[in-house]
Amino acid sequence: MKVCIIQPAYSTDFTRSDQYFADQLALLAQCDDSMDLIVLPESCDIPCLAGCKENSEIASAKYNKPLLDAVARTAKRCHAMVFVNARYQTKGGDRNTTYVFNRQGEIAGHYFKQHLTPGEVEKTRLDSDYTYDFSEPTVIELEGLRFGFLTCYDFYFYEAFANMARQKLDIIIGCSHQRSDTHEALQIMSQFLAYNTNAYVIRASVSMDENSDIGGASMVVSPAGRVLTNLYSRVGLATVEIDPMAKYDKPAGFGNPPAAHYQYIEKGRRPWKYRPGGSAIVRHDAVMPYPRVCAHRGFNTIAPENSLPAFGAAVAMGAEEIEFDLWFTKDGEVVSIHDPTLDRVSNGTGKIRDYTLAELRRLDFGIKCGDTFRGMQIPTFEEILQKFACHCLMNIHLKTAGDRPEYLERIVKLIRKYDCEKYVYFMSGKDAVLERLQREFPEITRCCGGGDDRWGIVERAIRYDCKKLQLVKGYFNQEMIDKAHENGITCNVFWSDDPAETSRYLDMGIDTILTNDYHTIARIVSQRKKYVTY
Repeated sequence: MKVCIIQPAYSTDFTRSDQYFADQLALLAQCDDSMDLIVLPESCDIPCLAGCKENSEIASAKYNKPLLDAVARTAKRCHAMVFVNARYQTKGGDRNTTYVFNRQGEIAGHYFKQHLTPGEVEKTRLDSDYTYDFSEPTVIELEGLRFGFLTCYDFYFYEAFANMARQKLDIIIGCSHQRSDTHEALQIMSQFLAYNTNAYVIRASVSMDENSDIGGASMVVSPAGRVLTNLYSRVGLATVEIDPMAKYDKPAGFGNPPAAHYQYIEKGRRPWKYRPGGSAIVRHDAVMPYPRVCAHRGFNTIAPENSLPAFGAAVAMGAEEIEFDLWFTKDGEVVSIHDPTLDRVSNGTGKIRDYTLAELRRLDFGIKCGDTFRGMQIPTFEEILQKFACHCLMNIHLKTAGDRPEYLERIVKLIRKYDCEKYVYFMSGKDAVLERLQREFPEITRCCGGGDDRWGIVERAIRYDCKKLQLVKGYFNQEMIDKAHENGITCNVFWSDDPAETSRYLDMGIDTILTNDYHTIARIVSQRKKYVTY
């Protein structure tokens, strides 16, 4: 099979787009019928740096159709498979898309870039909703070959390579830019990808300048990690013959029979040693749509409050958030319970801080809810994280974090251990705690509680740069909600179990409803149009 990679020139001067697009089509016209597979770079319908949403839309509107038409003609003329990256329109907006054309010039499939850069989300506002959903690696089969895909920023997410390897790919297509990396770095990445997936990597990019040592590096790499051709920064085409069915097997450990590298690794893989992952992962706080329901102390109308069963029931039914309270034991362990004392929710008496965790474990925290939960133990914060980290957002009410300096550090250390900084936020009504959080742990979202100044909550939230505030029923008005929103602050309300009241709060612009009766209130909130953060 003869492979051709095309590397056009690229400019940061958007006004030169017409010339650079014409030059790109001229390179495409050089392809001939000796070629079986042709790959072009990323964003071929935006041939020069756009820099903003308006320019990217102007370029795509002008060049997208002529580009795709030219590619279709080339596929038919050369009787070749062609891969090109350009915009693709959906109801949610444009997507960064690799188009797959068969030898007849027909579109045989699409690959939507899975890791959008911050600029693509914030500046050019591409559709990114699909990137937060669970999905398998895209595989498109043509002529008995299994094609996988990466686009530009995708190349940096090495954790995805193992899942791609499982698909038993023959060729990975990389329509790319990666305009800031050196030739050496780009080659290392491509070799690493090929070696770890046992597939050919065919990567096409753009030349930043023929004398540049960054960007470019369009190349073909074999499954053994051998670079078969590399354009570096040269503008033009490069071709190479490959056998796409050829694989690289190596000894699977010293003295063992040969196998692909990924097969050798799979025998000893320990996925729980890495970051949280899987189909239960939800969108993190910055991109989780509003309005939301927060299960106050879990779904506590069907299970004991602040318990694993209450949290599990809420998450299983779809709760975006759970809320719980944290206290410290006599021996410095972090446990979840609302009151400072044991009497209301257990068969114990006295204060939490006067008991060690071992002593608390001997008490019954389920008996007050009947025999069904008899013998249930108090949960630690770590047990909550072990079960629910990244499976919901956590509204964490800090009760004793300000008592001793090391308390807050222990809580943050656990959050980092379970890799869920983006999935939690701290709620406190104590100014001293909010000030310390702002100073020492600014990366974790703060939620200002009412505390001793419920009517001054908006001003306090602004003072401590809180992204959220938690209004208390009976102590807020429309003016406070509007002022919070004007300052980019979302509003929780504590609390509502009544559908009519919930509807009134949503009409006022409340973003998150805390409730004890998750199922009832969730049905009301789900009927509202969802929107993103302010």
